[in-house]
Amino acid sequence: MRITVFGANGPTGRLLTGQALAAGHEVAAVTRQPDSFPLHDDRLEVVGADVLDPGAVDAVVAGRDAVLSTLGVPAGKEPITTYSRGVANIVAAMERHRVRRLAVVSSTGVDPHPYSDGGFLFNRVLLPYVTRVLGKTLYDDMRRMESLIQSTDLDWTIVRPSGLYHLPSVTDYTVVEGHADGRFTAREDLAASMLALLDDDRYVRTTIAVITTTDNPTLFEWIRGEALAKS
Repeated sequence: MRITVFGANGPTGRLLTGQALAAGHEVAAVTRQPDSFPLHDDRLEVVGADVLDPGAVDAVVAGRDAVLSTLGVPAGKEPITTYSRGVANIVAAMERHRVRRLAVVSSTGVDPHPYSDGGFLFNRVLLPYVTRVLGKTLYDDMRRMESLIQSTDLDWTIVRPSGLYHLPSVTDYTVVEGHADGRFTAREDLAASMLALLDDDRYVRTTIAVITTTDNPTLFEWIRGEALAKS
């Protein structure tokens, strides 16, 4: 397939691009910093473009079979609109060029639930702080993004990971419609789950959660290695 990946230069986007190339797809990797993109392949086109630029988005969506978005921005107190405005441009371009398949990374933080293995510190302290204070503007914009996608007639899937971390390779991850009782998602699994959607119609027009059930970090390891990391 001919795939466009938005957010391709982020940690998950790079993994997704690499996995897509390994699977034989042609990939247009969209990033605002094309000179820093580390992957090279005959079937890879690295496109310097901003998802907030409607004309640039239109150009990289035209003629594609599917669009995958791993857009990500840091949480902060200032209003965030990258998710909703960016996806609005993507959706408009897909409708204009009759590209049907769309998969977009969101987050379980959009609709947080206590976790059976979370314990008091995670469920009553960390989770509310991250979703209601630290990441409030981010999750608000993700909700706007999800609502926009759900109102379209595209063949969309919204993919919600939990706390992201790195593993050496893809695991036997779990995909669940709606909420999944798992606190962590390896980026390798998130990328693999998005790529698998291209060959699987079960989750069209559905919101899914992706969780990793092996080699999870401890809460302290995750906070130290991921939650406090700028990347």
